[in-house]
Amino acid sequence: MTCLSDSFQRPINYLRISVTDRCNLRCVYCMPEQGVALMPHGEILRYVEILQVAQAAAAVGINKLRVTGGEPLVRSELTELVRMLSGVAGIDDIALTTNGVLLSQHAAPLKEAGLRRVNVSLDTLDGDRYARITRHGRLEDVLDGIAAAKDAGLEPVKINVVVMEGTNDDEVLEFARLTVDEGWHVRFIELMPFNSDNHLSFVATSEIMERLLAVGPLEPCLHSHGNGPAKYFRFPQATGTVGFISPITEHFCFNCNRLRLTADGKLRPCLLSDYEVDLKTPLRSGASLDELMELIRQAVAAKPRGHQLAKGVRPKKRAMRQVGG
Repeated sequence: MTCLSDSFQRPINYLRISVTDRCNLRCVYCMPEQGVALMPHGEILRYVEILQVAQAAAAVGINKLRVTGGEPLVRSELTELVRMLSGVAGIDDIALTTNGVLLSQHAAPLKEAGLRRVNVSLDTLDGDRYARITRHGRLEDVLDGIAAAKDAGLEPVKINVVVMEGTNDDEVLEFARLTVDEGWHVRFIELMPFNSDNHLSFVATSEIMERLLAVGPLEPCLHSHGNGPAKYFRFPQATGTVGFISPITEHFCFNCNRLRLTADGKLRPCLLSDYEVDLKTPLRSGASLDELMELIRQAVAAKPRGHQLAKGVRPKKRAMRQVGG
């Protein structure tokens, strides 16, 4: 495997693959209650096309994949895609990000197919509040999915919590205590400004950390799985961890190692930039492995130094659900 770096000497070894823009929830920070216009089925990459991209990515130096959506588990036969990706030479880690609603049905088959780990989005531990935030979901389904993932050996199961002022920020202590009492791995995430119409406010990582002192002192620790942007800590005597992802107040662009493949076959070097490289058209025109490799290198070369949120520049062409986070 070759080493892939961008023009700022950042190693690039991680590809996030969105397999659908569809979702079975309507979370308040992600999608309007009535839903949105969906991509036509024919515009979505077929699994064999995703496999071709993964093979080309591995050939230029990518060794980690994450399957995302939308909600990836609403796409049929996802286990088969994971099985295909797990056979790609050079890929040594495949993970999944999900809302967990369907996870209890799929955790064991996904593990058998080659999935290593799973992240579950869960913004509240209160059933009624969960129904309000997601507009469609049942908390019990997600908790069942988390349990099934642990039983299947998809460890560590990471719980992603988007913290919103006045919506769920009063639960950060309860989530934190689960890292002590139940060994959970919880990651608090600052709300990203993808949807300016939801009138939600993010809570800064520094404020969350100050609140968590009520549980105990946080000790920095290294996390042995994954190489994402979270900073990890542990309370004394805890078997679980507390992570913080701070795209607003402590952006991590300086060590970003990832690319993103959208469900309709566009390769994005930066989550918060609208620049994309079209892979679908070449794929459907019979592009060779070498040609796909060159397009991936082109995307890497265009990766910006950092996002421009501080200057008020936000992506306009796609919603978060179309990019995969």
